[in-house]
Amino acid sequence: MSEDTFRSVEIERTSLGKYVVRNARGGSLSMGSGEEGSFTPVELLLAAIGGCTSIDVDHITSRRAEPTRFAVKVTGDKIRDESGNRMENLTVEFTVAFPEGADGDKAREALPRSLQQSHDRLCTVSRTVELGTPVSIVEAAGTTSD
Repeated sequence: MSEDTFRSVEIERTSLGKYVVRNARGGSLSMGSGEEGSFTPVELLLAAIGGCTSIDVDHITSRRAEPTRFAVKVTGDKIRDESGNRMENLTVEFTVAFPEGADGDKAREALPRSLQQSHDRLCTVSRTVELGTPVSIVEAAGTTSD
């Protein structure tokens, strides 16, 4: 992989069921099983889907007018069936408003197209989920007991 396409995060256990996720730019967030304000992995998946689409839509529409409201709600159902645990019924719901006037009208006009573009080709996260990219789980070389 080339440097411009490679992405990674590192996850460090802080205690049983509690972890810190770090990116290469120094950002971090708490992840766990949902206690004490941490995000669960499923919530992070929902946030990634909504965040990716939000960034796409915001960049496209904000060129025309600054939104007066920009809120996104991402929902889904966590199920367990013969295939194992997974999410179904994933929905990204946008509530966006723009100011009155010609620029606001242009932004409102661009909104449906930007949502569709994000869904169909721009949002890496939702495209990856929808296309069903395989995930490999491997043990790092040199993993030993201390």
